[in-house]
Order: sequence, then structure tokens, then C-alpha cells
Amino acid sequence: MRIGESFIGEGAEAAHVNTVLGARSGPVGTAWATALATPSAGHAPFVAVVRPGVPARPATLFVNKAAIESDRHAELTWGAAQAGVAAGVLDAVAEGLVADPDDLVLIAAVWVNPKAADADLVYANNRAATREAIRAGATNTPSVADALAVRHAPSNPFYTPSGDM
Repeated sequence: MRIGESFIGEGAEAAHVNTVLGARSGPVGTAWATALATPSAGHAPFVAVVRPGVPARPATLFVNKAAIESDRHAELTWGAAQAGVAAGVLDAVAEGLVADPDDLVLIAAVWVNPKAADADLVYANNRAATREAIRAGATNTPSVADALAVRHAPSNPFYTPSGDM
């Protein structure tokens, strides 16, 4: 099982993607099928496609982290973000980051901000974030040492502690 994370972009069009890649016949495959079969209010996992009838390989389950809030948010999630995720998966395959894509499945948990407006930026950021999350999983990065080195200085686009804690 390979777990990855990436945050790309700024503002409402930024993309935050978490990935879990594993064997179809293993626990990731079980989680993939279970998530697809058990949608919940505002969250309907679906197979990411490059275009209708052409699913990403490995088979990729798109799981939205933000509940759909409007027609525009739905359009950006199911349109631009989905296309970006599918393209990012195939970029990772083309770069050799994923071996044996037909034997694997990928779960991509994707944040699309309900305030996002620019479809092209949502697409580009999700494409890059997906590729980079898969790269992080494939290379097992960051290392434990790198994570430990920044543990006293947490920061993300939504919060940075003020002063010493």
C-alpha cells in the first residue's frame, strides 16, 4: 500500500489530494469497492475517467472531501477536478511511478473548495496534485526524519501557529 499527499496552488482553486494505491485483491481493493458501493449525503465516490468510457488506469476512485454545495461546485468537482485527477494518474503511470496499473486500484480523496470558480486552474492544480501525491507514495516521502525536523513548526494554507507553543 502506497499513501501519498499533495497540496498544489493557492486560493479557492488550490487542490489537496490524498492517495492510497494498492492491489485490487488486497485491502485497498476492498476499501475501493466498499466506498463505491456506499455513498453518503454529499459524498458520492465515482470512477475517474479521462473521458466517458475511458477510465484512468489504475482504476481510480474519486472521493470528494467537500460536500457538494452548489451546481457550480458540483460541475467543478465532477468536471475539472475529476479530469485533473484522471490525467494526473496517467501522468504518474507515464512517468513510471506506477507499475502494473491493471493489478492496482487507487483511491483519491480530493478537496475542491466550494468557492472555486476557475475550471482551468482547478483542473491544472488537481492534475499536478494527483501526480505529486502518487510520487510521494511511490518514493515514500517525506521521510520520517524530514517530518520530525518540522514537527515544531507546523504550517498549512489554513493555519500557522503564532509564536512559540
